[in-house]
Amino acid sequence: MVANGTSAESIRTDYDRVAGEYARQLIDELEHKPFDRQILDRFASQLMHRGEVCDIGCGPGQVARYLSDLGVSVFGLDLSPQMVEHARRLNLGVEFREGNMLALDLPDESLAGIVAFYAIVNLSHDLLASAFREMARVLRPGGMLLVAFHVGDDVIHPKELFGSPISMQFCMFQPSVIVQRLTDVGFTVEEILERQPYAPEVEYQSRRAYVFARAGVSGAPTKVNVIV
Repeated sequence: MVANGTSAESIRTDYDRVAGEYARQLIDELEHKPFDRQILDRFASQLMHRGEVCDIGCGPGQVARYLSDLGVSVFGLDLSPQMVEHARRLNLGVEFREGNMLALDLPDESLAGIVAFYAIVNLSHDLLASAFREMARVLRPGGMLLVAFHVGDDVIHPKELFGSPISMQFCMFQPSVIVQRLTDVGFTVEEILERQPYAPEVEYQSRRAYVFARAGVSGAPTKVNVIV
């Protein structure tokens, strides 16, 4: 895998390096993000008792834990083994696995849902279709995808993250691009929501977008650009 000109191994190494501080700073982030909790509540209400859900790019497991507490049968998946170890330690009772979103080690049509909160941030535009194609493959017909991302056109090249040197890049995307990539691989986009960033002490100052989409269905109405 190559993401933004950076190999999967390099991305894995970077996240392994920052995993401890990343987990310390972000494990409780949802406590300060009421809109994100509302979005996840909506997602959970449609997935409870309908099968297994994967939190792709789970990091230290805060989203998987939140969904599990709501009664969703969820497991987390992350490229970084160190991040997976922190997730296991911090979220007892929730399963976490190592995995690559561009080559999911999951059977076809095996999942009821996927949540990908900022999981695509290290993917270049040309890899979005590959990632979404894999997600479509493992979702059952009618399965739900919730993807969150930073809105914009920038590709950011930070020299460090949480005080540790890194080489990976971070991409922002326009909602229209995400919708097109999802549609190209067979998703039907049902709704797009956007919000302004929370305070600087809560998160990076970028506009955020959330897309609800269904796999293997057609004709559903799309609500676009609900601004909050």
